[in-house]
Amino acid sequence: MRSEELEEKAEGGIVETFKTVFWALLIAGVFRTLFFQPFFIPSGSMKDTLLVGDFLFVNKMAYGYSQYSCPFSACPISGRIFGSMPERGDVVVFRHPTNEQDYIKRLIGLPGDRVQVKDSIIYINGEAAPQVPDGVFVEPRGPQGSQNRHPACQSRSGECTKDRYIETLPGGVSHAVLDIAPARTDNTPLFTVPEGEFFFMGDNRDNSSDSRVPQTQGGVGFVPFDHLIGRADRIMFSSAGKRIFFFWMWRSDRYFKAVE
Repeated sequence: MRSEELEEKAEGGIVETFKTVFWALLIAGVFRTLFFQPFFIPSGSMKDTLLVGDFLFVNKMAYGYSQYSCPFSACPISGRIFGSMPERGDVVVFRHPTNEQDYIKRLIGLPGDRVQVKDSIIYINGEAAPQVPDGVFVEPRGPQGSQNRHPACQSRSGECTKDRYIETLPGGVSHAVLDIAPARTDNTPLFTVPEGEFFFMGDNRDNSSDSRVPQTQGGVGFVPFDHLIGRADRIMFSSAGKRIFFFWMWRSDRYFKAVE
Protein backbone atom coordinates (compact mmCIF):
# COMPACT_ATOMS: atom_id res chain seq x y z
CA MET A 1 0.00 0.00 0.00
CA ARG A 2 1.33 3.41 -0.98
CA SER A 3 2.20 6.02 1.69
CA GLU A 4 -0.49 8.38 0.33
CA GLU A 5 -3.13 5.71 0.88
CA LEU A 6 -1.87 5.02 4.42
CA GLU A 7 -2.04 8.72 5.26
CA GLU A 8 -5.59 8.99 3.89
CA LYS A 9 -6.64 5.93 5.89
CA ALA A 10 -5.14 7.36 9.09
CA GLU A 11 -6.82 10.71 8.53
CA GLY A 12 -10.12 8.96 7.86
CA GLY A 13 -9.79 7.01 11.11
CA ILE A 14 -9.17 10.20 13.10
CA VAL A 15 -12.21 11.87 11.51
CA GLU A 16 -14.43 8.90 12.33
CA THR A 17 -13.17 8.91 15.91
CA PHE A 18 -14.01 12.61 16.28
CA LYS A 19 -17.45 11.97 14.77
CA THR A 20 -18.11 9.16 17.22
CA VAL A 21 -17.03 11.26 20.20
CA PHE A 22 -19.08 14.23 18.98
CA TRP A 23 -22.29 12.22 18.57
CA ALA A 24 -21.75 10.43 21.88
CA LEU A 25 -21.38 13.77 23.69
CA LEU A 26 -24.39 15.21 21.87
CA ILE A 27 -26.59 12.23 22.76
CA ALA A 28 -25.40 12.36 26.37
CA GLY A 29 -26.17 16.08 26.51
CA VAL A 30 -29.66 15.64 25.09
CA PHE A 31 -30.30 12.71 27.43
CA ARG A 32 -29.22 14.83 30.40
CA THR A 33 -31.27 17.84 29.30
CA LEU A 34 -34.46 15.92 28.59
CA PHE A 35 -34.53 13.01 30.99
CA PHE A 36 -32.10 13.03 33.91
CA GLN A 37 -29.98 15.59 35.73
CA PRO A 38 -27.06 14.67 37.99
CA PHE A 39 -27.26 16.10 41.50
CA PHE A 40 -24.62 16.10 44.25
CA ILE A 41 -25.80 16.55 47.85
CA PRO A 42 -23.76 19.43 49.37
CA SER A 43 -25.50 19.86 52.74
CA GLY A 44 -27.12 17.86 55.52
CA SER A 45 -30.70 19.15 55.41
CA MET A 46 -32.06 15.78 54.22
CA LYS A 47 -30.18 13.43 56.57
CA ASP A 48 -30.38 10.56 57.00
CA THR A 49 -32.36 9.99 53.81
CA LEU A 50 -29.62 11.78 51.88
CA LEU A 51 -26.08 12.26 53.17
CA VAL A 52 -23.50 14.88 52.25
CA GLY A 53 -21.66 13.38 49.28
CA ASP A 54 -24.55 11.36 47.83
CA PHE A 55 -24.62 11.43 44.03
CA LEU A 56 -27.92 10.82 42.30
CA PHE A 57 -29.79 11.39 39.07
CA VAL A 58 -32.98 13.44 39.15
CA ASN A 59 -35.86 12.08 37.08
CA LYS A 60 -36.88 15.16 35.08
CA MET A 61 -39.71 13.27 33.38
CA ALA A 62 -41.48 12.46 36.66
CA TYR A 63 -43.55 15.65 36.47
CA GLY A 64 -43.04 16.52 32.80
CA TYR A 65 -41.33 19.64 31.52
CA SER A 66 -41.05 23.00 33.23
CA GLN A 67 -39.40 26.24 32.19
CA TYR A 68 -36.24 24.95 33.90
CA SER A 69 -36.11 21.53 32.26
CA CYS A 70 -37.42 22.08 28.72
CA PRO A 71 -34.67 23.09 26.27
CA PHE A 72 -37.00 24.22 23.49
CA SER A 73 -38.83 27.53 23.23
CA ALA A 74 -41.92 25.68 21.98
CA CYS A 75 -42.33 23.83 25.26
CA PRO A 76 -45.06 25.17 27.53
CA ILE A 77 -43.97 27.20 30.54
CA SER A 78 -47.12 27.15 32.62
CA GLY A 79 -47.91 23.48 32.15
CA ARG A 80 -46.41 20.04 31.68
CA ILE A 81 -46.60 18.04 28.47
CA PHE A 82 -46.41 14.68 30.22
CA GLY A 83 -45.55 13.19 33.59
CA SER A 84 -47.59 12.73 36.74
CA MET A 85 -48.48 15.22 39.44
CA PRO A 86 -46.16 15.41 42.47
CA GLU A 87 -47.23 13.29 45.42
CA ARG A 88 -46.89 13.96 49.13
CA GLY A 89 -43.69 12.32 50.37
CA ASP A 90 -41.73 12.69 47.11
CA VAL A 91 -38.13 13.86 47.43
CA VAL A 92 -37.92 16.67 44.88
CA VAL A 93 -35.25 18.89 43.37
CA PHE A 94 -36.56 22.37 42.66
CA ARG A 95 -35.34 25.83 41.80
CA HIS A 96 -35.51 28.22 44.75
CA PRO A 97 -38.18 30.84 43.97
CA THR A 98 -35.92 33.82 44.72
CA ASN A 99 -32.21 32.90 44.60
CA GLU A 100 -32.51 30.46 41.65
CA GLN A 101 -30.33 27.80 43.29
CA ASP A 102 -31.21 24.10 43.18
CA TYR A 103 -32.61 22.67 46.42
CA ILE A 104 -33.72 19.19 47.42
CA LYS A 105 -36.44 18.62 50.04
CA ARG A 106 -39.40 16.38 50.79
CA LEU A 107 -42.83 17.38 49.53
CA ILE A 108 -45.15 17.82 52.52
CA GLY A 109 -48.01 20.09 51.46
CA LEU A 110 -49.99 20.00 48.21
CA PRO A 111 -51.97 22.92 46.75
CA GLY A 112 -54.85 23.79 49.07
CA ASP A 113 -53.42 21.91 52.07
CA ARG A 114 -53.33 23.50 55.51
CA VAL A 115 -49.95 22.73 57.11
CA GLN A 116 -48.75 23.49 60.63
CA VAL A 117 -45.93 22.19 62.82
CA LYS A 118 -46.67 21.90 66.54
CA ASP A 119 -44.04 20.52 68.93
CA SER A 120 -42.15 19.02 65.95
CA ILE A 121 -45.24 17.14 64.68
CA ILE A 122 -46.66 18.04 61.27
CA TYR A 123 -50.41 18.55 60.99
CA ILE A 124 -51.85 18.44 57.48
CA ASN A 125 -55.48 19.49 57.18
CA GLY A 126 -55.81 18.85 60.90
CA GLU A 127 -54.37 15.31 60.71
CA ALA A 128 -51.13 14.62 62.59
CA ALA A 129 -48.23 12.83 60.92
CA PRO A 130 -47.18 10.54 63.79
CA GLN A 131 -43.53 9.93 64.63
CA VAL A 132 -42.32 6.64 66.12
CA PRO A 133 -38.88 6.59 67.85
CA ASP A 134 -36.35 4.61 65.80
CA GLY A 135 -33.07 4.82 67.67
CA VAL A 136 -30.25 7.30 67.17
CA PHE A 137 -28.47 8.50 64.05
CA VAL A 138 -24.68 8.65 64.57
CA GLU A 139 -22.15 10.39 62.32
CA PRO A 140 -18.60 11.77 62.51
CA ARG A 141 -18.15 15.21 64.07
CA GLY A 142 -15.60 16.45 61.58
CA PRO A 143 -16.11 18.65 58.51
CA GLN A 144 -18.10 17.06 55.72
CA GLY A 145 -18.05 17.40 51.95
CA SER A 146 -16.45 20.02 49.76
CA GLN A 147 -17.93 22.82 51.89
CA ASN A 148 -16.27 21.49 55.07
CA ARG A 149 -19.41 21.99 57.12
CA HIS A 150 -19.60 20.53 60.60
CA PRO A 151 -22.83 18.68 61.40
CA ALA A 152 -25.18 19.88 64.11
CA CYS A 153 -25.09 17.49 67.10
CA GLN A 154 -27.05 16.95 70.30
CA SER A 155 -23.96 17.14 72.52
CA ARG A 156 -20.64 18.99 72.34
CA SER A 157 -18.46 15.97 73.03
CA GLY A 158 -18.31 12.33 72.06
CA GLU A 159 -20.15 11.04 69.01
CA CYS A 160 -22.39 13.31 66.95
CA THR A 161 -25.89 12.00 67.50
CA LYS A 162 -29.46 12.91 66.60
CA ASP A 163 -32.72 11.26 67.62
CA ARG A 164 -34.28 9.33 64.74
CA TYR A 165 -37.99 8.84 64.13
CA ILE A 166 -40.14 7.21 61.48
CA GLU A 167 -42.75 9.69 60.33
CA THR A 168 -45.89 8.65 58.44
CA LEU A 169 -47.58 11.28 56.33
CA PRO A 170 -51.30 11.30 55.52
CA GLY A 171 -51.66 8.87 52.64
CA GLY A 172 -49.26 6.35 54.16
CA VAL A 173 -45.75 7.42 53.04
CA SER A 174 -43.24 6.67 55.83
CA HIS A 175 -39.68 8.01 56.07
CA ALA A 176 -37.00 8.79 58.63
CA VAL A 177 -36.62 12.23 60.22
CA LEU A 178 -34.00 13.54 62.63
CA ASP A 179 -34.41 15.78 65.67
CA ILE A 180 -31.51 17.59 67.34
CA ALA A 181 -32.94 20.00 69.91
CA PRO A 182 -35.84 22.44 70.40
CA ALA A 183 -35.85 24.96 67.53
CA ARG A 184 -37.97 27.86 66.39
CA THR A 185 -39.21 25.86 63.41
CA ASP A 186 -40.65 23.17 65.73
CA ASN A 187 -43.74 25.41 66.03
CA THR A 188 -45.09 27.39 63.10
CA PRO A 189 -48.11 29.39 62.07
CA LEU A 190 -50.83 27.68 60.05
CA PHE A 191 -49.87 27.73 56.37
CA THR A 192 -52.40 27.39 53.57
CA VAL A 193 -50.62 26.24 50.41
CA PRO A 194 -51.69 28.38 47.43
CA GLU A 195 -52.98 26.80 44.25
CA GLY A 196 -50.15 25.82 41.93
CA GLU A 197 -47.57 25.82 44.74
CA PHE A 198 -46.05 23.35 47.20
CA PHE A 199 -44.74 23.14 50.77
CA PHE A 200 -41.38 21.41 51.37
CA MET A 201 -39.44 20.34 54.46
CA GLY A 202 -36.05 18.76 55.06
CA ASP A 203 -35.86 15.41 56.89
CA ASN A 204 -33.14 16.79 59.17
CA ARG A 205 -35.77 19.01 60.72
CA ASP A 206 -33.61 21.27 62.90
CA ASN A 207 -31.06 21.86 60.15
CA SER A 208 -33.25 22.82 57.20
CA SER A 209 -34.31 26.26 56.01
CA ASP A 210 -37.40 25.17 54.10
CA SER A 211 -41.03 26.18 53.54
CA ARG A 212 -41.44 26.79 57.26
CA VAL A 213 -39.20 29.85 56.81
CA PRO A 214 -40.47 32.76 54.64
CA GLN A 215 -38.44 33.79 51.63
CA THR A 216 -38.01 37.24 53.20
CA GLN A 217 -36.05 35.52 55.98
CA GLY A 218 -33.89 33.43 53.68
CA GLY A 219 -36.14 30.37 53.60
CA VAL A 220 -37.81 28.51 50.77
CA GLY A 221 -41.42 29.54 51.37
CA PHE A 222 -43.95 28.16 48.90
CA VAL A 223 -42.54 26.71 45.67
CA PRO A 224 -44.42 27.19 42.36
CA PHE A 225 -45.15 24.18 40.19
CA ASP A 226 -42.99 25.51 37.36
CA HIS A 227 -39.94 25.52 39.65
CA LEU A 228 -39.97 21.75 40.15
CA ILE A 229 -37.10 20.10 38.29
CA GLY A 230 -37.67 16.43 39.06
CA ARG A 231 -37.92 13.60 41.55
CA ALA A 232 -34.97 11.92 43.26
CA ASP A 233 -35.47 8.17 42.98
CA ARG A 234 -32.13 6.45 43.55
CA ILE A 235 -28.64 7.21 44.85
CA MET A 236 -25.98 6.02 42.40
CA PHE A 237 -23.04 6.21 44.82
CA SER A 238 -21.87 8.25 47.79
CA SER A 239 -18.54 9.76 48.81
CA ALA A 240 -17.58 10.55 52.39
CA GLY A 241 -14.58 12.56 51.20
CA LYS A 242 -14.14 16.21 50.24
CA ARG A 243 -14.25 15.37 46.53
CA ILE A 244 -16.59 13.08 44.65
CA PHE A 245 -13.60 11.45 42.91
CA PHE A 246 -12.08 10.19 46.17
CA PHE A 247 -13.32 6.70 45.31
CA TRP A 248 -11.50 5.13 48.26
CA MET A 249 -13.93 7.03 50.51
CA TRP A 250 -17.11 5.95 48.73
CA ARG A 251 -19.76 4.45 51.02
CA SER A 252 -20.22 0.84 49.95
CA ASP A 253 -23.70 0.56 51.50
CA ARG A 254 -25.21 3.33 49.34
CA TYR A 255 -24.67 2.07 45.80
CA PHE A 256 -27.96 2.23 43.85
CA LYS A 257 -29.85 2.86 47.09
CA ALA A 258 -33.52 3.81 46.65
CA VAL A 259 -34.57 7.21 47.98
CA GLU A 260 -37.47 6.62 50.36
